[in-house]
Formats: sequence, C-alpha cells, structure tokens
Amino acid sequence: MPRLTVVVPCYNEAERLDAGPLLAYVDSRPDASFLLVNDGSKDATGEALERIAAERPGRIRALQLTPNRGKAEAVREGLRAALAAGAEIVGFLDADLSTPPAEIDDLLAALGRPGVQVAIGARIGMLGYDIERSAVRHYLGRVFATAASMILKARVYDTQCGAKLFRAGPALAEALATPFLSRWAFDVEFLGRLLIGTPAVAALPLKAIVEVPLPVWHDVKGSKLGIGGMARTLRDLAIVATDMTARRRATKIA
Repeated sequence: MPRLTVVVPCYNEAERLDAGPLLAYVDSRPDASFLLVNDGSKDATGEALERIAAERPGRIRALQLTPNRGKAEAVREGLRAALAAGAEIVGFLDADLSTPPAEIDDLLAALGRPGVQVAIGARIGMLGYDIERSAVRHYLGRVFATAASMILKARVYDTQCGAKLFRAGPALAEALATPFLSRWAFDVEFLGRLLIGTPAVAALPLKAIVEVPLPVWHDVKGSKLGIGGMARTLRDLAIVATDMTARRRATKIA
C-alpha cells in the first residue's frame, strides 16, 4: 500500500474529470495513490472511475457509495478507507482539480516539518502566484474565513480550499469516527474536531496544523459550489459553532 493516499470525491463528474494529471502524478511518485469516491452519481461517473482505476491497478482505486451522501461523507468514507488500508498520510483534492495534483508535493513538504500533522492549502493572491478566483468568491471567502476563525478560535486564512493532507494518528481517526453534521462547512468542522479533541483522545496543538500558500489555483467552470452553495455554507457554520461549543464543554468536563 503506498504511504500516501489522496481521496477525490466525485459527483456527476463523468464528463469533466481529467484523468491525465492523476495518472501523471502516480507515475511520478511510487509512494502515492488516489482513491476516487463516487458519491452516488446519477451519470456514468462510477464506470468512468473504474476505467481510470484500471489504468493504474493498485495505484488508483475506486470506491462506490450509494445513495448520494454529500461531499463531507464521501471525503470521510474515503479517508477512513485509506487509513484502514494502511496509508500513513491521507488527504483530499476536489474533483475539478482546481488545485493540480502536482501541488500535493508542497503540502507533503510542510508535513515534513517537525511536529506538523496537518497541511492545508491556502489560496492567497500574491505576486508570483497564479491564483484565479472571481471577485465574488474571494470576498465571500474572506467573510467566511473570518467567521470560521472565530468559531475555531484560531486564525485561519482559508478553511475551504479543497487540498488538505493529514498524518495518520489517533486524533485523525477520532475526528473521522462519526459523520460530519455539516454538508457545506465540514472543513471547518473537521479542523474543529482536530483542535478540540474528545474526552478519550487529545486535541492536536495549534502548531501541528499549517497553511501552505498554493502557487496555482484556478476557478473551474462547472464547479458545484455557486452563490447558493456559499449561502448554505455560511448557514452551516451555525451548526458547526453549536457543535464546537458542545465539544469544548465535554472535554472540560472530562
């Protein structure tokens, strides 16, 4: 089993998923694999993922979920399957590949720092970086990030970037043990579970989680998250905030 497995949650991606970058990445890294999760798609995504997996047996696998459960559960099930198969590092990328698979290497480099357990991509428009986002998405993202930082009690620039890696360990396993409550803000919920812990498993220290500016990120036409999705994500933050409060109380009582 390759030491690194990256989950790619897919819903109705039969016509859009580009296998080329995935194949190129596993060809360049013998320690890497992809787990493509079909989240109860209504089109031929399941068959498409099986065809891609057949091109690199053992390096690319397909996991079929039915019925549709939402991205949060597709990611959670994929990460749990990767950990159960023995992966030492797991993570996920969005199916639109707005973050090219090659950028995984930057996240891996961050995980190589002493004490780092989680590396998350951050879409920061700076000189020398190729970050293309619509103005609406950018400014809504800043509002969301401010709210998420308040909930997490940690300054986070970009919780929603679909590029994250995690080292296997008790905190990660515990964070994935139960379904996420939020379909649209699960990234915040995920980080909150890691930072708060449970009465049985200690939280990760804040310094164990780092953000990594991505050199390339492009808005992709046809992405699932539109303005309506952003609004639902903001509403979901209330659910996450309530859960985080309850978790903090539980750990203090314990």
